[in-house]
Amino acid sequence: MKPKFGVVVFPGSNCDYDAYYAIKKILDQDVTFLWHKENNLDEANVIILPGGFSYGDYLRTGAIARFSPIMNSVIDFAHKGGIVIGICNGFQILLEAGLLPGVMLRNMSLQFVCKDVYLSTENRNTFFSSEIPVEKKAIKIPIAHGEGNYYASDDVLKSLQENNQIIFRYSDSSGKVSDEVNPNGSLMNIAGIINKQGNVLGMMPHPERACDPVLNKTDGQFIFKSIINYLTN
Repeated sequence: MKPKFGVVVFPGSNCDYDAYYAIKKILDQDVTFLWHKENNLDEANVIILPGGFSYGDYLRTGAIARFSPIMNSVIDFAHKGGIVIGICNGFQILLEAGLLPGVMLRNMSLQFVCKDVYLSTENRNTFFSSEIPVEKKAIKIPIAHGEGNYYASDDVLKSLQENNQIIFRYSDSSGKVSDEVNPNGSLMNIAGIINKQGNVLGMMPHPERACDPVLNKTDGQFIFKSIINYLTN
């Protein structure tokens, strides 16, 4: 049995079809769209909150989407151990919903940033990173955001470190983390974190945009293949 992915569609989502295409056409998995006004997750094994500008990013990024009817089901699903991945705006929604700690601020440059970046994998023992080869010092994934500057209190940052919840950090191609390669001012170069239970991932980079060999970048496949491997083995 193939795992079933559900891609939530909010008004303003613009990476929902990218996620659908990567899962269905590239990775050959079952996937369905889930409309934000519904509360039925259609028996999906994995929920994806895609990138975009849900509700036009009014108030704060993700602040309105967090109250969409479907989010009650997503929160319940996550609390019961269901796998959830929030990408870019989806990460922001997870923060607003309290499924992950911290907040997102405007990029330090106050500019929208759209480019390929490198990520060091800080923890490979997760549902989302187990298939990233140890010898791969950094994976190459694109970003596209104006508010990806991750911020949290010192206590939260300490907890994230102690519980190995930091999964991805912005780095150079050799995996070295430094201020010079931080694209948005994110504390500790944080690009992706999980919850304490390990079943919810939020990341600003877009793995769904790095899956198709036609684009000459496929490192995003590692993240989805990690999930698929966990659910099928």
